[in-house]
Amino acid sequence: MDDQLPRSSSSTVSPPPASSLTFNKCHVDRMINSSHYCSPSRTIYSDRFIPSRSASKFALFDIPASPTSAASGVSPPAADGREDSSSAYTMLLKTALFEPDAAGVPVPVTPEKRSSSASVMTISSRNIFRYKTETRQSFHSLSPFMCDDAVPGVNHCPVKAPRKVPRSPYKVLDAPALQDDFYLNLVDWSSHNVLAVGLGNCVYLWNACSSKVTKLCDLGIDDCVCSVGWAQRGTHLAVGTSNGKVQIWDAARCKKIRSMEGHRLRVGALAWSSSLLSSGGRDKNIYQRDIRAQEDFVSKLSGHKSEVCGLKWSYDNRELASGGNDNRLFVWNQHSTQPVLKYCEHTAAVKAIAWSPHIHGLLASGGGTADRCIRFWNTTTNSHLSCMDTGSQVCNLVWSKNVNELVSTHGYSQNQIIVWRYPTMSKLATLTGHTYRVLYLAISPDGQTIVTGAGDETLRFWNVFPSPKSQNTDSEIGASSLGRTIIRKQSRFILIRKVLWLLNADGVISLPFMRSLILF
Repeated sequence: MDDQLPRSSSSTVSPPPASSLTFNKCHVDRMINSSHYCSPSRTIYSDRFIPSRSASKFALFDIPASPTSAASGVSPPAADGREDSSSAYTMLLKTALFEPDAAGVPVPVTPEKRSSSASVMTISSRNIFRYKTETRQSFHSLSPFMCDDAVPGVNHCPVKAPRKVPRSPYKVLDAPALQDDFYLNLVDWSSHNVLAVGLGNCVYLWNACSSKVTKLCDLGIDDCVCSVGWAQRGTHLAVGTSNGKVQIWDAARCKKIRSMEGHRLRVGALAWSSSLLSSGGRDKNIYQRDIRAQEDFVSKLSGHKSEVCGLKWSYDNRELASGGNDNRLFVWNQHSTQPVLKYCEHTAAVKAIAWSPHIHGLLASGGGTADRCIRFWNTTTNSHLSCMDTGSQVCNLVWSKNVNELVSTHGYSQNQIIVWRYPTMSKLATLTGHTYRVLYLAISPDGQTIVTGAGDETLRFWNVFPSPKSQNTDSEIGASSLGRTIIRKQSRFILIRKVLWLLNADGVISLPFMRSLILF
């Protein structure tokens, strides 16, 4: 047929050229290993498509160059206000859309930017977009496009100034006959803002609101006050005596309600848990007393080998911590007569004990002269968390109710008061003034003020912690500022879109409006 191709007269086919075979072989290899093949003329930067404008050609966006002369560095005089405002707007728009150096704003050159600039110069024909690793943007961005991290001279994250603690007491009271005895607890502050102080064989009450002083009781010549402790609510005050008795007084009526026995020697530690009162004495025992019951005590806790000098109930009233002159720290529950946890790391008497009001099961304890350490324990996991060597005898510890901080008072050899930030244990303040060991410590019901007592027979009042109102205000301000920041950024974005629309319509933007845009 005419439409058939003519057949070759020979049955053999001529082989293709060698160059064609080589090309076909390379093509087949590239198809087989396509997932592993890398083009020699193409640089792969990452697996994500993130635009980078460092190699952009601004001429494509029809944005005129800055009127500043490169040779003289002086801007030519504008014909009228329209050109001035247009130039200012162009510079701001370049800074917002691209980078500060695009608008003529000098930026510090880092090694990363230097290498990036070199690569841009060597590859001048690169496309507008290329692959680039992700960069983090500041949350406190000032640009409507949230991309002004590189704008020089802008501080995006304001640093909060550290809180200042007054270095001197705002009040000093004389406390004659205040004993210089490490094992006693003679100062306590009630929830009704009344301070109780044991002076010799008497107990005095000082009203912090009216500064009125009242003599509550006199134990007589043959007895003396060894400890005082306010009930958590109400006006009941427990008084431990050197004869081993525990008295309950109604401070509002200055009347003794009852006297309970049990201890054979002095009672130096008291701790309340609702209607349950715990007392520890030199006889090494701890007695649990229910003031609603007729019996003097409902249970007896044994475990310490020497005088009990520290007692504290946890804030949930489930655990009782006790410290003794045997260098032991014990933890008891509500129903145990033997300690459920025993800590033996201290090398001196443990009087300073404090439960954290912020973290459940966090217990702090301090050792005496031979130990000088503050240790932190997690009673929930039965673990030793950390240890801080304070350099001097630890006499008392108390946590702030408003912030995660605590204060310690010290004896030999520096007699100082230290405010700590937990958990870093950085010192916020070191307060001095007492000339004897700072053996006594109590905190006001609002959690701002502490009172310290020493053998120098003075009581000193210090403002060391912030108020709970200021903490709540800071949180509210922070939350509202966060909301305002987001709203302002959204408003800026809407505003810049309107400006672009106006510019396209008129081609001109007024200089006053430009200034208001920058201030906004």
